[in-house]
Amino acid sequence: MTIISPQTEQQQPSSNTNNDSNSNKDNSSNDANNKQAARGALHGIKVLDLSRVLAGPSCTQILADLGAEVIKVERPRIGDETRHWAPPAFSDDTSAYYATINRNKKSLTVDITTPAGQTIIKKIAADSDIVVENFKVGGLQKYGLDYDSLKQTNPQLIYASLTGFGLTGPDAKRPGYDYIIQGLSGLMSITGPSDGEPYKVGVAVVDLFAGLQLTIGIQAALLARQHTGRGQQVDVALFDSALALLANVGMNHLASGEVPPRLGNQHPNIVPYQVFLAAGEQHFILACGNDQQFAKLCQVLDVNWQQDSRFTTNPARVVNRELLCGWLVDKFAQQSRAHWLEVLQQVGIPSGAIHNVSEALAMPQTQAREMVIDFTAQGSPVRALGNPIKLSESPVTYRSPPPSLSEHTDSTLAALGYDSEMIAKLKADGIV
Repeated sequence: MTIISPQTEQQQPSSNTNNDSNSNKDNSSNDANNKQAARGALHGIKVLDLSRVLAGPSCTQILADLGAEVIKVERPRIGDETRHWAPPAFSDDTSAYYATINRNKKSLTVDITTPAGQTIIKKIAADSDIVVENFKVGGLQKYGLDYDSLKQTNPQLIYASLTGFGLTGPDAKRPGYDYIIQGLSGLMSITGPSDGEPYKVGVAVVDLFAGLQLTIGIQAALLARQHTGRGQQVDVALFDSALALLANVGMNHLASGEVPPRLGNQHPNIVPYQVFLAAGEQHFILACGNDQQFAKLCQVLDVNWQQDSRFTTNPARVVNRELLCGWLVDKFAQQSRAHWLEVLQQVGIPSGAIHNVSEALAMPQTQAREMVIDFTAQGSPVRALGNPIKLSESPVTYRSPPPSLSEHTDSTLAALGYDSEMIAKLKADGIV
């Protein structure tokens, strides 16, 4: 894990004392490469972040972790509404929700509904590589902050829009919310117990998946710009992303014409591949993915079901799912979860316990992969989930904790050419 502060990032003096010019060049090259790696893969990329809540900010945090400079624009005095989505919160009143997706960013407060505020945004956009926004379709046009307006002064600009239903289509003007999109997309129809009501996923998975899709689109546009010299608009929708999340279940419908049922913890195409209950009321997951593994399972259970034509192949087991799984329920209830996990793992059958969040974050593997990061050394009380992207040459960096509201307003405006008197007037007028 790399936690650095911009103030401590300094050029190290060379220890080379010989006169070998080639050696000096090699050392200089290595120093430059090491410094670039410490800054991140996207160092030098400037992002104007007009997004808020979860989906858009999750995208810009990934870009920031990868080294991009991200200027997050928030409403004066109020900020991103997730700042107030507490409890829980850290001791400095930063809500846990806001801290989830806003590290490594600068906070600039601007009232974009005012001409003076729009001027500030336009100045930043003129010098930015990327704009990220998640306003309703057409919501920024009246302020002159839409793609067609901003690209006039910055044709290399990549303008990333994340909306509920996309920029086109009959539902384009509708607002998008993760929960509602989970319902409309069919995702909830396949989530939850077979004999109960549909369930949403426990986190806003559509928001987060759409944020990933937006990140991929932005990086593709950056690569395309290297060849064309031009920017472009990236259009990602929550609804489209949720449909893509249907994956093999959606394809099952396209292939068969049948409406996929809700199967609870069972797999639609593989049996046995679900949750079972061991003695002591402890749940575990069995993921028996092929016929060879099923034969090993029968060996562990001291049965010869693999020789029964009803269970010999996976398609047969899918047809006879209820019968087979009923027998397995009886078998697994006879021993503890620890026993079953040990014997299953010994013969190479995928299986695992179902942890609560505390247990998951305490796993040695979690620590080894640096998936919990700590900003306390920088004077912040925040601990956060780490970035899962691991790059060998230009790793992600954790440079700063989630910013306080308007923390970087003065420095950002000063960099744009505003002097102290101008900044004071903007504050007095409620513009920033």
